[in-house]
Amino acid sequence: MKILKPIVLSSLLVLLFHSCKERNNEDSNTSEMTQEQIISKAKAIHERVITLDTHCDINIKNFTDSINYTQDLESQVTLPKMKAGGLDVAWFIVYTGQDSLTETGFKKAYKNAMSKFEAIHKLTNEIAPDQIELATSSNDVRRIVESGKKVAMIGIENGYPVGTDLNNVKKFYDLGGRYMSLSHNGHSQLCDSNTGEADGIWLHNGLSELGKQVVTEMNRVGMMIDVSHPSKEAMRQMIQLSKAPIIASHSSARELCDHSRNLDDEQLQWMKDNGGVVQTVAFTSYLNTEKFEKRVEIEVEIAKKILDSLGVTWHEREEIKKMSAAERETYFSHLGKMVPIRKAKLAKMDNLPPAVDVSDFVDHIDYMVENIGIDHVGISSDFDGGGGIEGWSDASETFNVTLELVKRGYSEKEIEQLWSGNLLRVLDEVEAVAEQLQTES
Repeated sequence: MKILKPIVLSSLLVLLFHSCKERNNEDSNTSEMTQEQIISKAKAIHERVITLDTHCDINIKNFTDSINYTQDLESQVTLPKMKAGGLDVAWFIVYTGQDSLTETGFKKAYKNAMSKFEAIHKLTNEIAPDQIELATSSNDVRRIVESGKKVAMIGIENGYPVGTDLNNVKKFYDLGGRYMSLSHNGHSQLCDSNTGEADGIWLHNGLSELGKQVVTEMNRVGMMIDVSHPSKEAMRQMIQLSKAPIIASHSSARELCDHSRNLDDEQLQWMKDNGGVVQTVAFTSYLNTEKFEKRVEIEVEIAKKILDSLGVTWHEREEIKKMSAAERETYFSHLGKMVPIRKAKLAKMDNLPPAVDVSDFVDHIDYMVENIGIDHVGISSDFDGGGGIEGWSDASETFNVTLELVKRGYSEKEIEQLWSGNLLRVLDEVEAVAEQLQTES
């Protein structure tokens, strides 16, 4: 039997007053239930389903013998926060920022990627093997959850560290990588990025020839293809070429928020036709533009003052992009210290514009469920990579997402699909395709 998870109930009453969406399902009707009954029902569902977040960034400095995820660090994801919020599965991300398309750049990126693989393995093998275990399949996930441990999985954000060596795809798979995006913010050697929309400059007009080989190799080894950062044309070509379903590991609906990181209705239909899944992302600027822009002005001013008191200069997004990897990592560590201080200050302020919250997040889930069906939608946070919203600001508040889904009338079966069932189904199908391809070769 799955061990019951402690639930942090902060902000629940506030969340209960958001609008409810009734669904045509008898066991999901909450219109005649009291607030206490809704919370009780949501807690029971949250304890039974496997909750899985497909995108949690990491900093290798938090994977040492003295500073690590067994402690309640400032990071949005730690083991104490996962336990408090009832988050079962965290996909830790091997992320590498985009740099020059040269052998020097590829070697540096590969080294960075390997350091993150090593950090995740150290957590599961040395630091806390009694608390968290690495999973590489859906069967692993279910077995580990049943044992009472938390689950780590590995996703790769940016195929840049592959370099020009196709063998690295299998190497990353063998290290536990179960999905990979072929680009990030900037065109890689494998495909164009969504960032090309800003200036209309494209490097490959979709996939490069090497990128096409990587897609084929990912199918062969059983690694899911992630289209959250590549361009629309690159995504179209990946779907056309792939023999297996694909995922968008952390994207939302462009119809509700016009950002190039979100998927438009045509792309959503492609995902449905492909049998894939879109992992809705809890990232403020990808959810509600109007609320984000009104709130961010105030938050930036507070952030600047806090950073100034710490002797750190605030940098705009374009400036951050120009930083070296080491400079960027140092700056992000400063931001990590600033965020909880800012959160405390905001909590004491009156008459603030409303923040982007769990209700805005589930609006995107609703939209995609209504347009492409419950089988093709999932959940992600992008914690420690810029994600986090009011009500789900870190892993300790994970229950609030389930609560909002219950309020809107989703059944337990549907909630299970959204939290993990759909993603694990795609993982199974990708593995099945790989087995068939390996048998045929």
